[in-house]
Amino acid sequence: MASLSVHFEDLRKKAESCLSTSASAQEAKLFALAMAETAMPLSSRYKHIPAETIISDNVPGKNLQEVMESLNRVVKALNILEKYGCNLLNPNRPKYWRNVKFNNPVFKAAVDTVKGGRDVLMLYGYTVGQDDGLSFPEDVTAPDVHTVSAVTTEIMTLREELDLLSKGTHAHPEFFEKMIPSLGQQEQDKEIEPDAVVIPVPVPKPRTIIGTVKQSPRDSPKTSIPPKVSVCNICGGNPCILCQPCGSLPFCQKCDNMVHLHPNKTNHKREPIQTPQQGKCVICGISTVSAFCVTCNQRLCTECDKLYHSHPDRVGHKREILQTPTKPSVKPRVTTGAPAGREDTLQQSTLTEWVCMSCTMVNSGSSVLCDACERPRLAKQATPPQATQWECKMCTFINMSAALKCEMCEMPQEEDKNPATGITAPVMEKNTPLGVLPARADEVAMDEPHIKPKTVDMQKQSQMREEGLKLLRQIKEGEKKARSPEEVYAAIKLCGGSNPSDWLQSELPHQLDEICALAASIQPDFGTGGQILLSRTEAKQAWISSGGNAQKAVAHLLKKRADQLCVLNKAGFVDKLECDKALFINGGDLEGALSHLQRPLLQHFHQNIWKEQSKVHFNIDHPDKEWLCRRLLGLYNLPSWGRSLLALTLLQEPNVEYSLEDVIQAVRDHHDKDFINRILNKECEVCYGSFPQRKMQALTFCQCSMCCECFKQHFTVALRDKHIRDMVCPVCEEPDINDPEALQTYFSTLDVQLREYLEPDVHELFGKKLMEHTLKKDPKFLWCCHCTNGFINDKDEFKVTCPDCHQSFCSKCRKPWEVQHEGVSCNDFQTWKRDNDPEYQKQGLAGFLKENGINCPSCKFQYALAKGGCMHFTCGQCRYEFCCGCNNIFHKKQCVDGQCVVNGLHAHHPRDCLFYLRDWEPARLQDLLQRGRVEFNTDPPEGTENAVCGVLEQKDGGQDAPCGNQTQEGHAGLCDKHYREYLVSLINAHSLDPAVLMDEGELIATCKRHKIQPEREQEEDDEAYHSRLQQKLMEIPLGDKVPRKM
Repeated sequence: MASLSVHFEDLRKKAESCLSTSASAQEAKLFALAMAETAMPLSSRYKHIPAETIISDNVPGKNLQEVMESLNRVVKALNILEKYGCNLLNPNRPKYWRNVKFNNPVFKAAVDTVKGGRDVLMLYGYTVGQDDGLSFPEDVTAPDVHTVSAVTTEIMTLREELDLLSKGTHAHPEFFEKMIPSLGQQEQDKEIEPDAVVIPVPVPKPRTIIGTVKQSPRDSPKTSIPPKVSVCNICGGNPCILCQPCGSLPFCQKCDNMVHLHPNKTNHKREPIQTPQQGKCVICGISTVSAFCVTCNQRLCTECDKLYHSHPDRVGHKREILQTPTKPSVKPRVTTGAPAGREDTLQQSTLTEWVCMSCTMVNSGSSVLCDACERPRLAKQATPPQATQWECKMCTFINMSAALKCEMCEMPQEEDKNPATGITAPVMEKNTPLGVLPARADEVAMDEPHIKPKTVDMQKQSQMREEGLKLLRQIKEGEKKARSPEEVYAAIKLCGGSNPSDWLQSELPHQLDEICALAASIQPDFGTGGQILLSRTEAKQAWISSGGNAQKAVAHLLKKRADQLCVLNKAGFVDKLECDKALFINGGDLEGALSHLQRPLLQHFHQNIWKEQSKVHFNIDHPDKEWLCRRLLGLYNLPSWGRSLLALTLLQEPNVEYSLEDVIQAVRDHHDKDFINRILNKECEVCYGSFPQRKMQALTFCQCSMCCECFKQHFTVALRDKHIRDMVCPVCEEPDINDPEALQTYFSTLDVQLREYLEPDVHELFGKKLMEHTLKKDPKFLWCCHCTNGFINDKDEFKVTCPDCHQSFCSKCRKPWEVQHEGVSCNDFQTWKRDNDPEYQKQGLAGFLKENGINCPSCKFQYALAKGGCMHFTCGQCRYEFCCGCNNIFHKKQCVDGQCVVNGLHAHHPRDCLFYLRDWEPARLQDLLQRGRVEFNTDPPEGTENAVCGVLEQKDGGQDAPCGNQTQEGHAGLCDKHYREYLVSLINAHSLDPAVLMDEGELIATCKRHKIQPEREQEEDDEAYHSRLQQKLMEIPLGDKVPRKM
C-alpha cells in the first residue's frame, strides 16, 4: 500500500507540473487517467475537493438509469470546472478571468445543477460573493498557481473516474458502492460472463411452468434449487429468455419480442436462460464439477473455479472439494497447418479436445485456457497491429500513421497513390508510468537492427525540429513582452546568440534611430530646403520587412515615403512639407495623413453642420392649408399626411392655445382627436392650471397629478425648510408617515423623480435627510438632551458626550450628567436628587413633570413638557404623531384595524390614558391613589410664594413656555390641569386600574370601546350588573405603551 501511495503521489506531482508550467491539459489527462485506475480509496486520493460528498449529493441511488444520468451530469459539470482551472493556469488568461457570472448559460446548465460546484470555484480563489456571481479579491493580482493546479488535477481525476464508472469500465467500482448503492445492486444482478462459451442443453418438450428461478449468490447464501426451465409460456417451444417482472415466465425469442412490444413492458429486465448439464460446471457446462463454493452457491470445475475466484472480491470464498480432477491422458499437441479459410473447421471440436485459434495448440476438452498461450477458448487470433509511417512532402519528416499532420511543419497528410512507398514497421511498445504506450519511430529504429531508416535524413529532421522548437519558445517569450513574431525573427540574426527579447528592449530603439538618421543623410534636401521627417514606427516597419538589414530598411523606407508623397500629390496636396509632417504625425499611415490634411479644408463645412440651428418660424395663419401640411410633414417628421392634417386642425381650433411642440408630440403618439384634446388639457390639482400631459407629474403612490413647476416647488420647500416626513403628496397627503414600510417604498420611487426635476444641491439634501432618517432606526442612536444633535453611540457606558455641543448626559435616562450619577442607577439618582438637591426641591411638582415629560416612541427624543391640553403631539424630530398620554399612534384616516369605523383624525386610547382620566376630579383621582396606597403631594414646596403655575408646555405656534394659570390650594403649587396630570402619572406609575371607581355609564362606554357587549341579563339587579361589567373590563389589560415612570 505504501508503494502504491508513493506511485500515486508521483503521478499527482507530474500532472500538477504539466498544468502549472505549460497548462497542457492533454498531457495532464494521461496522468489523471492513471490516477483514476489506482486501487486506493477516494479519501486517500482527494485532498482538496470533497469527492465523496460531491458523488453522494449528486448521484441518487434509486435505479441504474438515474445513476447513469446523474453521473453524466456530474461529468459535464466537472468538465466545465476543469476548463475554469485550465484558463486560470494559462499564461494568456481570458480578459474577464477574475469573475464568474451565475447567469452564464453554460454555468447555469452545467455547474449550477451540481451541488458543490460553487465550492470548487471558491477553492480556485473565487472567494468574494457578488449579486450575480463570484470573483477574486481586489488585492489578488494573479491566481495561486500551486493551489489551482492541485485542485484542477483532482477535478480532472474525478471526471475521468466518473466517466469510466458511467461506461462500466472502471477497474475498482467497489470504492463507489457505499456512495452509490445501485452499483452494488448492479453487481448482484449481473450474470457471470465466463471466458468460455456456454453450450445450451436441449430440454424436454412437455409444457410446464418454471418452478424456481436462479438467484444471485449474494441474495441467497443458502443452497438453492436450480431453475427448472421447461418450455415457452406461449408457444411451447424451447425457451431462451426469462422475464422476472412478468412472474418469472420463460419465452422463446419470437414470443419475447411480441410480448414486450407493449409500452408497459418495454422496460422489463430479462435474463438469458442457461441450463447446465447435470453434474457439469455451471460456467462452462462441459467439465465435471470438482468444487462447490458455499459463499456464492456455485458448482465449478477446476479451471473455472481457479478463474472465477481469482477476483479480489471472491478470494476469501469458502469452497468444498467434491472430487479430485484428473489430468487428461492426451497431452496438448500442435496441429498441422491449415488454410485460413478452414478456421471454423478447426474449431469444431468435440468435448474431448479443442484447437486454439491463436497458437493452433490442441487442448483437452476440460481446459478453459490454452495450455501454451493461456488465451481463452474461442478467442480470435491476435494480429499484431501494423503502423505505416508516412513521409511529409513539404519537409520530408517521417511521421507515424496516427498523425494527421506533420509533427515538424504541421502540414496535413497527403494521400499517397502508391501504397508501396510507405515505410512499414511493427509498432514497438515501452513501459511508462502510464502503462504500455507505443514507442516513437526513432526508438523502433534503435531496437530493431534489421530496420534501416535514412540515418542522415533522420538527423537532419531532428536538428530541424530542435531549431523549430527553439524558435517557437523565443516567439512565445516575445509575445509575453508584446513583441511580434516578425520582430523576434529579425532580432535573432542581430542579437549574437543572446536573448532576442532583451535585445529588442535595449538595442532596437537605437537601431531605429540610426535608420532614420541614415535615411536623412542619404536625402538631406527635401522640398524647399526642409529635412525629411521619419518616425520610429515607419523605421520599425521597414526594419521588419527587410529582415533586420539596416541598408535594405533605409532603401525600403525612402521608397515607401516617395510612393506615399506621390499618392498625396495626386489627391491635390502639393505642399511636400505639409505632407511629410502629416505622415510623420500619423506614423506613416497614409489614410491617417490624408484625414489630417483634409480636416482644415472641411472645418467650415463641419461648423455649418454642428452650429446651433435657428428656431423655425411657422405661421399657422397661412392661407394655403396644403402648404402648411407639407411644411409640418417635412419639418417635424410626422408619420403620415393624416397626422399632419390632424396637427393643423388642433392648432387652428378657436379659443384653444396649444403650443406647437405639445401638439406635434401628441400627434406622433396618438391619432384620436378627442383623446389628444384630453391629454393636452390636464388640470393641475395644486394650482388648477391647464397643461399638456407631458408637462404633468404624478406620484406613483397616489396618482395625483400636478404640473412640473408645482412638483418642483413643493418638494424644494419641503427639503429646505421642513422635515423629510413632510415630503408627501401636497394634494392627498399620502402616504401615511406613520407606516414605515409604505414610507420606505415611497422614498425609493420618489428619488428617481426628484433627480430629474430638482436642482443638484437640493437633491443632495434629500439624500442626507434620508440617511439621517434611516440612522434614527438604529438602537444605538441617541438624541442629545442639550441640543438637537443626534449621533450613534457604540459605547456601553452611561455617560456619553455629544460630539456637537460637547456636553454630557446619561444614555439611559437622557438626563444631564452629574457627578452624583457616577456608579448609581438612574432610579437611585432621581431619588437622591429629589431628597438632596435644593434646586429640584424648589421646583416641586413642576420639576417632577418636567423630568417625566414627553418621549417620542419613534425616535426616543425627550421633551421637557407637560402633557396637559391637547393630547395629539407631533415630534419635531421625526414628525411622528402620537398621544402623549398613552404613546399610541394618531391616524389621519381609517386605520388598518378592520373593526375601526372612524375615518378622521383619531387614536385608540386605553382606559388608564390621561386622555380619559384628565376629566376626573382631583378628589376622585386621589381616592384611586389611596385605594392603591400610593402617597401624593398636596402642599407647595417650601420657599415658593408664586400663585402662578410654572410647568412648561407647548403653546400655539410650537413655542415652549410656562403654563401661567392660577394655582389652587391643595394642588401642591400647580394649576388644576397640571395637578391632575401629576396624579394620573402616579396612577400610571403604579399601574392602578381606574375601572374600580367607574360608574355604570363609564363602564358601558368603556366596554363598547373594547367591543364588549354591555347588555343587562334578565332579572339582573343594578349591583350585579355593575359588578359583572367591572369584572369583564378588568380582564382586559391596561395600555402597554403608557409611560410608567416612578
